[in-house]
Amino acid sequence: PPPAAAVASPSPTRSPPPNPRAPRLRRRKEAAAAAAMVKGRTGQRVRLYVRGTILGFKRSKSNQYESTSLVQVEGVNTKEDVAWYAGKRLAYVYKAKTKSNGTHYRCLWGKITRPHGNSGVVRAQFKSNLPAESMVRAQGQGVHVPEQHLRLASAALSLMF
Repeated sequence: PPPAAAVASPSPTRSPPPNPRAPRLRRRKEAAAAAAMVKGRTGQRVRLYVRGTILGFKRSKSNQYESTSLVQVEGVNTKEDVAWYAGKRLAYVYKAKTKSNGTHYRCLWGKITRPHGNSGVVRAQFKSNLPAESMVRAQGQGVHVPEQHLRLASAALSLMF
């Protein structure tokens, strides 16, 4: 008879063979847990951007410069306050008649370049110039100045910076 050590027997510490569906099941469980956390959320929603009002284009007595827009950011009243927002991204979100990419909402991204005057107005340049109708709406059309320090290179609809 062969010696006992030569007989191959399953080791009690050996793990079972890997399940090829395990990562998918794990992701499904994590998604369900995240959904349960969101469902159970209490309290008020948190807005992750600051509103702003489009005042018009930069202009002189006889010329208008459509490439630069003037924006009043809520809660910004001095030139010193504007310094924090310089270089931050902002988004002009509007609703279109036809669907594009599965949604009626569209977004134009811009960047705050510098202050304009001493009262907290900022100059902003958008990737494509703002439409004139953005200044006609009652009390000015809003822009969103997101509140995180992210540099959003893509035009994702997460409106934060």
